[in-house]
Amino acid sequence: MPSPTPFRENLRGIAAISVCNLLFLIGDTQIKLVSTDMPLGEIIFLRGWFATAWVILIVLVTGTRANPGVLVNRAVLWRTIAELVSAYLYFLALFNIPIANTNTILQVVPLIVTASAAIFLGEPVGWRRWTAIAIGFAGVLIVIRPGLAGFNSFSLFALASACLIALRDMATRVMPVGVPTLLVALVTAIAVGLSGPIYGLVAVEQWVMPSGRAIALIAGASIFLIGGYLTAIDFMRHGDIAVTAPFRYSVIIWAVIAGYLVWREVPDLPMLIGTAVIIATGVYTSHRERLMAMRSAAAAAAE
Repeated sequence: MPSPTPFRENLRGIAAISVCNLLFLIGDTQIKLVSTDMPLGEIIFLRGWFATAWVILIVLVTGTRANPGVLVNRAVLWRTIAELVSAYLYFLALFNIPIANTNTILQVVPLIVTASAAIFLGEPVGWRRWTAIAIGFAGVLIVIRPGLAGFNSFSLFALASACLIALRDMATRVMPVGVPTLLVALVTAIAVGLSGPIYGLVAVEQWVMPSGRAIALIAGASIFLIGGYLTAIDFMRHGDIAVTAPFRYSVIIWAVIAGYLVWREVPDLPMLIGTAVIIATGVYTSHRERLMAMRSAAAAAAE
């Protein structure tokens, strides 16, 4: 049986996924603001190349060095493919069905990741952890309250995106430790940037000359995208997946804040109740893991 993961490792994973959610949400908010003026392929192209420039700058400043050969492995390949395709599926769903429905579907990711970790990586997942994740998902449903009328064929795009996000996280989990996080982010940014024109041709998009406002929003979104990439990789490299996965639900909290600041949307009672449920499951999972770590340490000291 695998030895218990130190509480400090789980805490780092929890912090990383919480920050990751915030960074991605800010970037997506900026993209949503510019989406009415530009086609998807052009937005992703510009965002990808801005992100590539930022990562190259960070690599030069930090002096990150590594043999490019470390990137030639299946885990990095599958992670890049999953990241790329899931992004397009996510935006296609977001632009065609209510955002509440899209977010609801994406919240199956913790369940997929937790099950995958138990089946393929042999991580222990007890009934209490499963229960915490399920209760957290119920909290998401209370917040979003999806209606059947909002689900159509694009709902399948969101579901496929969720599955690919889970694949991306699992690939990150099994990547060799020696693969630098910055280089993985660089490969992803380049792949996303190159895909923009290809998608534009396939979708027969009419690209436009972006305004200064659009350029500023996309450049800003690319910075948050890179932050999201880095924290997403860090999240999957630290802590037990079953412990950290429920904290994906924290995106709902960030969404409530962003909705009020950008569109002056005020949360209603069901949203506040659901948010409280989500926070409670996360706090419970963290507290229980800390107690288990303390008991394990005490048992080891007694021996």
